[in-house]
Amino acid sequence: MPNNKFEDALMKDIFTKHKTHTGNLIKASDVEFKGYTKISVEEDEMEGVKIYLKKDANDVIKEIKFVCSCGQSKSIILDYE
Repeated sequence: MPNNKFEDALMKDIFTKHKTHTGNLIKASDVEFKGYTKISVEEDEMEGVKIYLKKDANDVIKEIKFVCSCGQSKSIILDYE
């Protein structure tokens, strides 16, 4: 059994060029590869808020998203350029 249960999973981060498509199908020609992303989730039990941290492959936080159990969400996107 590999000993990687504490490692963060890297996911491909993609961007769609055209947002005029309908349905759930995205064509490969409309997708641009942006890099790799790590996503971790923390949850506040009392307030019902989940906090999603989106990091790049070097653990630099790129986005913080707050999702309430009521369905509302707010995002903070960090641009270091």
